[in-house]
Amino acid sequence: MKAQDPRVTDTHPTPARSSTSLPAAAKSESDRDLKTSISLSGRRALVTGGSSGIGAAIAAALGAAGAKVAVNYHSHPEQADTVVQTIQSAGSEAFAVQANVANPADVAAMFQKVDATWGGLDILINNSGIDGHRMMSWEADLEAWRAVLEVNLFGAFYCAREALQRMVPQKRGVILSTSSVHEEIAWSGYSAYAASKAGLSMLTKTLAQEAAPHGVRVLAVGPGAIKTPINQAVWNDPEGFKDLLDKIPLRRVGEPEEVARMVVVLVSDVASYITGRTLFIDGGMTDYPGFAHGG
Repeated sequence: MKAQDPRVTDTHPTPARSSTSLPAAAKSESDRDLKTSISLSGRRALVTGGSSGIGAAIAAALGAAGAKVAVNYHSHPEQADTVVQTIQSAGSEAFAVQANVANPADVAAMFQKVDATWGGLDILINNSGIDGHRMMSWEADLEAWRAVLEVNLFGAFYCAREALQRMVPQKRGVILSTSSVHEEIAWSGYSAYAASKAGLSMLTKTLAQEAAPHGVRVLAVGPGAIKTPINQAVWNDPEGFKDLLDKIPLRRVGEPEEVARMVVVLVSDVASYITGRTLFIDGGMTDYPGFAHGG
């Protein structure tokens, strides 16, 4: 699976397709319930990699819950503008901001723009990520390997560092990172990606430990196979798709909105006693499905 950009994508690539996806009626009903039961009114949020896929769904869901949302993008301003328009149509404030999260100077400038616009930050969603090119470790191009870590792990740290510099003094805030089932499940040919997500897991726990005395929560979600446009090639491979479903006890892939709704819950006061953990949203993929019938 290849990212659209060799450096940064605006979503997390996860293999996907399903003939049995979440029914439209169920999705719309869940969206209505979310709007009425959880309010993020007045909260200021930044979503990195927010212009497509999971990131776009998270940004839209935060806006639907009443948050003001800064939509970060790397290289597709037109996609970010579409997400901004969606949020504004729901009645919330939003703007797009360009930055390469692997560049600390870009990250600092992005946070300064949020400060100038809203005077601070309450919610950071670390969503930017790449998987890189499939390569066995003994054949790995070192620059390509390093690039994955720079975006997925270093980039997440750069953003979290800036966020904590604002949240710790104000004694409140939430940082949530989009990790992956591959913080727990090895992925042959993608050692950099798996290592970056495992690192992100421990970074989440450590930052949570550091920030808890200051009223700041830090956590993560770990999506499994989620239906995003970046994985079109996988959807069109019947054999690969069957193999994928064999790894998912629920026998379907997830929708970006299913991740987004849980993110809204986790960053809200409903989850005020949760910190330092990754919630897997994976249809049971991390539950060793091969042992469902005795192994």
